[in-house]
Amino acid sequence: MEWFEAVLLGLIQGLTEFLPVSSSGHLEIGKALLGVETKDDLLFTTMVHAATVLSTILVFRKQIWDLLKGFFCGLKSLKVEKTGGGGRVLVCNDQTDYLLKMVVSMIPVFVVGVFFKDQVESLFGSINVVGCALIATALLLFFSDYASRPGRKSIFPANEYRNGISYWQAFAVGLGQAFAVIPGLSRSGTTISTGLICGVRRDVMAQFSFLMVLVPILGETFLEVVGGEFGESSVGVLQLVLGFISAFVSGLFACKAMVALVKKAKLSWFALYCLAAAACIFIFA
Repeated sequence: MEWFEAVLLGLIQGLTEFLPVSSSGHLEIGKALLGVETKDDLLFTTMVHAATVLSTILVFRKQIWDLLKGFFCGLKSLKVEKTGGGGRVLVCNDQTDYLLKMVVSMIPVFVVGVFFKDQVESLFGSINVVGCALIATALLLFFSDYASRPGRKSIFPANEYRNGISYWQAFAVGLGQAFAVIPGLSRSGTTISTGLICGVRRDVMAQFSFLMVLVPILGETFLEVVGGEFGESSVGVLQLVLGFISAFVSGLFACKAMVALVKKAKLSWFALYCLAAAACIFIFA
């Protein structure tokens, strides 16, 4: 991989991370178009994903700070109380409740990362897998748009739940994120669509979707760095650094605009794009 190819791929990652079109899928498409060897370079994909996560942290710094501050301040009042039916319920503030739901959403992807890492890595480098996954993304986006259209009554009313999302909805969204490790299956598209189908409001789901990925990706990056993956990667340190910087800068400028777009725009338009991209893959690949 040349230095300019690393910059271009980082740019692709930064611009597509916040849209429901699969940044990992577009990275594989970009590699195929540039003729970049994809064998043994999953570290590059992890690094550019970490770069956009850092840009997300910067954009959502106020919300993240409020969550952390509220969590630590609320530890003093954290307790378990008995309910009238003889059960027990955890009493906590809104920030602690939100963070606990984020932890619940991380369980499925943690299981995949621990027990199915080799199987997931084997999917990277196959452009046909990306094409099939893009079609799956499109179908999911179409269905979620239909299920959440205005005036359609949801069987899972989000207004009944604290912070707009319940623990079981958070877990369901986490399942979507676990499947989205497949290149071409959009993480944001899958999580947002899963949340909408389960009755979570779009504005709530947009923020939750971008915040829930912070710990898993940063954790994966840390494990690969301390595990010596730099030495085993076929991509040089210079390319990793340039790709990281490119993804961070492009993600920083794109994040706010893309989050607003995801909140307001119909997901069906992104579904059409995914279908067109998949068609191009099968026709020209």
